[in-house]
Amino acid sequence: MLGNGSVGLAGGTDLVPLLRDGIVRADTLVDLSRGVPRGVADGRIGAGATLAELEVDPQVPDALREACRLAASPQLRAMGTIGGNLRQATRCWYWRLKYPCYLHGGDRCHAREGEHREHAIFGNERCASAHPSDVAAALIALRSRARTTRRELAVEELYRLPTDDDRDVVALAADELIVELEVPTPRASVYLKAMDRQRWAFPLVGVAAARFEDGVSLALAGVAPIPWPLAGAADLEAATPLPGTAYKVEIARALVARALAAVGA
Repeated sequence: MLGNGSVGLAGGTDLVPLLRDGIVRADTLVDLSRGVPRGVADGRIGAGATLAELEVDPQVPDALREACRLAASPQLRAMGTIGGNLRQATRCWYWRLKYPCYLHGGDRCHAREGEHREHAIFGNERCASAHPSDVAAALIALRSRARTTRRELAVEELYRLPTDDDRDVVALAADELIVELEVPTPRASVYLKAMDRQRWAFPLVGVAAARFEDGVSLALAGVAPIPWPLAGAADLEAATPLPGTAYKVEIARALVARALAAVGA
């Protein structure tokens, strides 16, 4: 039922505002509430599980529970699903205000030459927007995999940097739906987040760390047009901040150091 003008609707916390503002257009909304599994069992999470359910479930690794808890207000966490959170759109105000920016098919990123305090420090050559999902960064650090209606892939493979041929940052087809997530259990994990407010704000920088038997995995939120895997603290030296985002590199350094210490690395 998806595709050809139809869009899936679960919690609607991101999609409904996009429809209201005319950024997303849909001929038909398909109710996913009975078609997508929810709940947690044996390291698998149904894509229909809400963030509120996951933040209190002891089967969920610490990094993901904390990412869910910090993601939004209680009302939004009670409605928003983990599958929808992974698909949420950029918070760049130029894109939201429908400027003819790169993501909208234009030939320029207005943020690069305009207001960009909350924007990217990695992967920002064409588009400097910052991906807002705390949950995506946590899942990538946890080495999670997603099962869709078509295939199985690593969570980090759900995303791609925009190109001239494809401006979408999500590597899923219009009729492809995230159904389930497989989340390994690490020896220790943590999610840390710097925000403009102490609660319920999008990440200026979010850092997820997970320690497994063979090493530590890191991922960042709020620093690139997509969730950003990080091989190690030294990779922060490769950041390409804009004049107004250089402060994010310093925040990232501090949070990465704290996260590594928290997981015993």
